[in-house]
Amino acid sequence: MRNIIGIITVCCFLASHAFAQQPKTPKLMVIPMDVWCQEHGYWDIYENQGSISGVPNYENAIKENRELMMVISKINSLMKDRGYKQLADLSQSIKNNERRSARNNLTTSRTSNSGLSVSALDELNRQVKADIFVEVDWSVNKTGPKNSISYNLRALDAYTGEPIAGAQGTGPSSFIAEIPTLLEEAVVSHMETFLNQLQSYFNDCIENGRKVTLEVGVFDNGSSINLESEFKGSELNEIIENWLADHTVNHQFLTSENTENIMLFEGVRIPLYKDNGLPQDASGFINELRKFLRTEYNIESKNNSPSLGYAQIIIGEK
Repeated sequence: MRNIIGIITVCCFLASHAFAQQPKTPKLMVIPMDVWCQEHGYWDIYENQGSISGVPNYENAIKENRELMMVISKINSLMKDRGYKQLADLSQSIKNNERRSARNNLTTSRTSNSGLSVSALDELNRQVKADIFVEVDWSVNKTGPKNSISYNLRALDAYTGEPIAGAQGTGPSSFIAEIPTLLEEAVVSHMETFLNQLQSYFNDCIENGRKVTLEVGVFDNGSSINLESEFKGSELNEIIENWLADHTVNHQFLTSENTENIMLFEGVRIPLYKDNGLPQDASGFINELRKFLRTEYNIESKNNSPSLGYAQIIIGEK
């Protein structure tokens, strides 16, 4: 009897240990590629300081294009089958986003009365905080009574926009007309390689930190404080660089600009998760710097971060 109990105890321990050792998987969100949005009329044109720009209209695409919803659902299903359980749904994210849009449209800064400048992806990602976007584009080829599908999958770091994995090709011809079935037949042979590339990148983020960009500016408010001002025997720019060296993963960051009014840090490797286990973004990370400057040097600053992967504090006031 004792032997049986002992065996059961060991098995339970091994099972729990194996479960604990399972690798973490990234949180994904499948979205249509820009080119798909343009070709299907889900592209909004606007003028930005004299330049004409365009952004995808995900809201209309989701509401009006049933084919898009079927394709996204199929890709989500394929990824779930391969162990990727953290999938942010584009449709639900847009619904949540609509609840915030009215408030954001009325949000302005205290000093310049400027509105928030947020891209469609940034606005979505603030809701879901995805680690990786999976972009999809596809087209149906007709040869007589047979159909095939050509597709392009691309994974992007949701914080930097950096391409990290890709797969493309054309599936076999079939008498089947359903888009999700054709898509599955086309991508299934490349899915493992695609997901391995994706997971390898995410594992690197866990080990070496997530890459973000940070900026420190100075308010032009007559306070005479700039990044060359001295505090306790050190210039402010030195204090900031030393803080980054102490709090980045393996001290990894590049100071690409350093003047009396601006410091720009690129390739900043921040921990993927906070101490409480929640995902960490650039704004949360730089907010700790803001608190440090206020506590240790009585320097006020404002957190003015436009996206998850780009954060800015402005020295001088809040």
